[in-house]
Amino acid sequence: MKSQVKQHFGERYKYLTADNAKEAWDLLQELEREGNTVSIIISDWSMPGMNGDEFLRKVHKTYPQIEKVIITGFADQKSIEDLNLEIGPISCLKKPWDEDELISTISHAMPD
Repeated sequence: MKSQVKQHFGERYKYLTADNAKEAWDLLQELEREGNTVSIIISDWSMPGMNGDEFLRKVHKTYPQIEKVIITGFADQKSIEDLNLEIGPISCLKKPWDEDELISTISHAMPD
C-alpha cells in the first residue's frame, strides 16, 4: 500500500507506517507534539492488540479532524455502518483493495 500511495503522490506527503495500534497511537501523538498535522489514517480492521475500529474510535476522540479509512477483508456491513455512524464520515476499502479506489479515497481526504 505504501508503495502504491508513494508512487502516485511522490514526495508531496510524508508516509508513516506502524505494525500495530499502540505503535500507531504513539507515532500519532509524537507527530502532533512536534507540530505536524496528520491528515489521514488508514487502518486495517484486524490488528494485533486492538482492532482497527477500536483504534479509529480512540483517534476520533482526541483528533476528530483526522480523516479515517479502514481496510477490511471480513468485517460485516453492520459493523462498518455502526463505526461510520459513531465517528463518521469514514471510508472503507475492501481487501484486496483496488489501487484506483485507494488513490481516490486519499485524494478526497487530503487538503488541497
